[in-house]
Amino acid sequence: MPIRILLNAILFAATLWASALPAAASADEVSPALSGPYDWTGLYLGAHLGGAWGQSSWMGGPGTGGSNSLYRPINPSNEGGSWFAGLQSGYNFVLPNRFLLGAEVDLSAPSWPKTANDPNPFGLSIGGGSQFTSPALGAVSFAETVEMSGTARARVGYAPGDWLVYATGGFAWSYDQQSLTRVSTGASDTPYVLRVGWAAGAGVETPIAPRWTARAEYLYTDYGKTTTQFFNGAQPVTSDWQLHALRLGVNYRFGADAEPVEPPGESALGNDKIQFHGQTTVTWQGYHLGRSPYQGPNSLESGNQGREIADANLAVGLRLWEGAELWFVPGIDQGFGIGSTKGLAGFASGESYKLGATYPYARIDRTFIRQTFDVGGAAQDIDAGMLQFAGSTTEDRMVLTAGKFSVADLFDTNRYANSPKTDFLNWSLINTGTFDYAADAWGYTYGAAAEWYQGNWALRGGLFDLSPTPTGGGNSANGYGNDPTFRQFQIVSEIERGHSLWGQPGSVKLTGFLSRGNAGRFGDAISRSRSTGMNVTDALAAVRHYQSRPGVSLNLQQQVSDIVGVFARAGWADGNVEPWDFADIDRTLSGGLSLNGKSWGRPDDTIGIAGVLNAITKIHQDYLAAGGLGILIGDGQLPKYKPEKIIETYYSYAVTQRLKVSADYQFIVDPAYNAQRGPVSVLGGRVHAEF
Repeated sequence: MPIRILLNAILFAATLWASALPAAASADEVSPALSGPYDWTGLYLGAHLGGAWGQSSWMGGPGTGGSNSLYRPINPSNEGGSWFAGLQSGYNFVLPNRFLLGAEVDLSAPSWPKTANDPNPFGLSIGGGSQFTSPALGAVSFAETVEMSGTARARVGYAPGDWLVYATGGFAWSYDQQSLTRVSTGASDTPYVLRVGWAAGAGVETPIAPRWTARAEYLYTDYGKTTTQFFNGAQPVTSDWQLHALRLGVNYRFGADAEPVEPPGESALGNDKIQFHGQTTVTWQGYHLGRSPYQGPNSLESGNQGREIADANLAVGLRLWEGAELWFVPGIDQGFGIGSTKGLAGFASGESYKLGATYPYARIDRTFIRQTFDVGGAAQDIDAGMLQFAGSTTEDRMVLTAGKFSVADLFDTNRYANSPKTDFLNWSLINTGTFDYAADAWGYTYGAAAEWYQGNWALRGGLFDLSPTPTGGGNSANGYGNDPTFRQFQIVSEIERGHSLWGQPGSVKLTGFLSRGNAGRFGDAISRSRSTGMNVTDALAAVRHYQSRPGVSLNLQQQVSDIVGVFARAGWADGNVEPWDFADIDRTLSGGLSLNGKSWGRPDDTIGIAGVLNAITKIHQDYLAAGGLGILIGDGQLPKYKPEKIIETYYSYAVTQRLKVSADYQFIVDPAYNAQRGPVSVLGGRVHAEF
């Protein structure tokens, strides 16, 4: 579709743009770059985040009509509601009298279009719905929601000093999905509608760091009226669409005159207070499945398939006080994993999520505070990174983290197999397959953690929020958010010992978790199914009660030389109780090596090769054999069980230090523990850029 082509072009352009930016941008307490009237002239590119509300009046025929509120309450647990994020780019020209003329285009993506207990026939982000009686169809439900939107506007402003006040107006468009559903049968007609109209608003903007400005903006959009013929003309509906939006945004300005200037006497680790980092990753995977005599609801589909997935994030960091940092990381995701992220226990891409969408949607992956207390020992310099200010700390220290982030940010990390954006892709390689860490459908949760570093030792512990229900049984959509009551929770602990072997650094980590919540036991589900005739998947949900599921894993990493590193993981989890948020794996063993390109003159290139063996308990096998569905797997039967075996290799080619292109291949035998299916060959490509 033309809009999808446009979207992929924009994401790819963002990838190239990100690779061209400096490694970091920061604001010092005193910076000559910010003294005097700010020069707004030049090209800029940035990101925005905001909320929307409005009204849509509709008419379904003579005497039939109404008005829909387009505002959905924002829910922190599942990130649903009427908010959005996006990108903008423009050019400013400042006249000698400090009046500004400019032009800007933007693209916005709404939040994930699902909200708990939404009465409308499909999830809404920025949208609304109503019910009425159609003369031709009877009782029907009508709804509309935004899929993506954008504007192209002129800007006129005045900037007497460092503040810019401006008015803006121009062309606006919105690509929406409508739906008309017959209440009696559930049959739906769900066309897409391209609305065009105009936009007008005003805003203020000010510099906050060399090259960076921040803005607040109000925008009104009016798209006029549109008529849609539902069910081949049986029921026309005419509706208009007006939106109000408040936006907060940041812009990066290009141009040599905007180069950051380091204040005299400040080091490269200086006294910066605000920092911006970003990344964008586009991944494509295609597979060929060999034997496929049958398939169930969670099977990898037979034949061949290729899917892409893309994301982009902006990380904004703020120093609060000595040792304290606040990080806020919004982003935009789009796409699907192969097979809609089903059919493999060790799924082929950690860039894929349990849920996906054809059109882009906004997420806030992380919002957390981190406090570091230096205790003593040797000083250590810290380089700036995606979630890290440049600075220094001591070898002995305590670190407290609280907010929304990924458990895998802190636990079960490994230098050589840790990130699907830069190294291996398989879920059961970047983390221990049995590490069923608390997460929403995208891998993030609310919680708090403490870390204690003492010499070669480190201790970590944390408390985290699980999903409202286990996401097995085909219920991934029901567990896409976090439990708003925090009654379903998880405790994670880890002990790490650093060492030197053959004069090279390495470490060993022992990680344990205990999940507490309403979960089902496979044996109880099988018994309930046999005694009542109930489907075993439904029986698993019926026998859920408050209980624990523990697990433990061992994680080793060892540098062999300045070229070669090796790693290994082993894990165990209670296979009698259903896993909660991660994968259908009760036992796992993995290992591999990472080789950088120093020996052939490309030190930033990397080759990786690794293998995984995943397994489940006998009672877990019996559940799948009875037709049960798990988080990602469920072929409807399992006549012949075998452990799942995976080999993965990749080559990461560094175009620059911040732009890398990778090729990846995985060979998977006995996918989803089914010896009657497969093998599967998965070929992948990845483009990753960061600044």
